Amino acid sequence: MPSTAPAPAPARESIIVLDQLCKRIPLGGETLEILQPLSLSIPRGQFVAVMGPSGSGKSTLLGLVAGLDTASGGSIRINGQAITRMNEDELARFRGRNIGFVFQSFHLILNLTALENVLVPLEIQGRADAPARARALLGQVGLAQRANHYPAQLSGGEQQRVAIARAFACEPPVLLADEPTGNLDTANGAHVLALLQRLHQEAGTTLLLVTHDPEIARAAERVIQLRDGAVVEDTLRNPGGGA
Repeated sequence: MPSTAPAPAPARESIIVLDQLCKRIPLGGETLEILQPLSLSIPRGQFVAVMGPSGSGKSTLLGLVAGLDTASGGSIRINGQAITRMNEDELARFRGRNIGFVFQSFHLILNLTALENVLVPLEIQGRADAPARARALLGQVGLAQRANHYPAQLSGGEQQRVAIARAFACEPPVLLADEPTGNLDTANGAHVLALLQRLHQEAGTTLLLVTHDPEIARAAERVIQLRDGAVVEDTLRNPGGGA
């Protein structure tokens, strides 16, 4: 009798590949190893949470993947491109096309409105649909009526939603988020996480998120635990993607 078991899902292509990546800094005549040599492969479309205590190397790892920091050794490939071989101009162009970033402290431009903040990356890319795209994104994050407000006129949760709209503006295949709910209360944090999940799923974006919050990590498909700059645990929690 033929088997009725479903065929295994095809393996997803890796979009982020780290090979013996490390970060060291000189300190008082010695060398401090912030990130020990590590190798990781993250499939396209996966939601990965990176956890660990303060000083474990979480934000350093994210900064290296974003090309905002320089590795001491090893390599990083994103979407098939070796970013560790790029100069600053090449990195800037690559980030604009391939990486969105959401920071804990929002990093909005204070003298620009919510709409203008979302427009910035679109105008840098010269997109003809920039105004319509920016307004549509603000609508997606529930801020259509706040488009002309400045950051100081928005709550913390609203500012982070503008930052998320900006990060998704150019439809990057990779989104990096560094403690995106860290400055928010529980209700706003849950709202922002749900928004990130929804946009990640709708766009098929690979989401690499640093958090200290186990509740947030539970929403991820995969959880990587760092301690003293090394991976101590790498767990696939929700095969198939997300909560």
